[in-house]
Amino acid sequence: MKPKTLSLIASASLLALIALCLAWEAVIAPLRPGGSWMTLKVIPLMFALFGILRGTRYTYQWSCMMILLYLTEGVIRTNDAAPGNALALAEAILSVIFFVATVLYARNTAPSRLAQASRDEA
Repeated sequence: MKPKTLSLIASASLLALIALCLAWEAVIAPLRPGGSWMTLKVIPLMFALFGILRGTRYTYQWSCMMILLYLTEGVIRTNDAAPGNALALAEAILSVIFFVATVLYARNTAPSRLAQASRDEA
């Protein structure tokens, strides 16, 4: 896949994950009635958002490791009562999509691969 396509997939999945986490912990199924401090878990995602939208390769590299925490949370919380279990599954799926897109983007935009691609075109 082209880096532009991977960037769009990563951006869309990250934005969806941010929206999901905020809605989940604030409105749909908070840990405590009226919302909880768990909404703060979107802060690391917000730090990654700006670099992902700009296409900063370094952000893609570190965020693909950070997203594994969200994948872990999603897998563990699938045992929650409904609707939390469906939200946890959605979090896990979005995390996997983001992970795959960021890893492939970082791989395809590596300086060695870009140099190889330019030599192949010549």
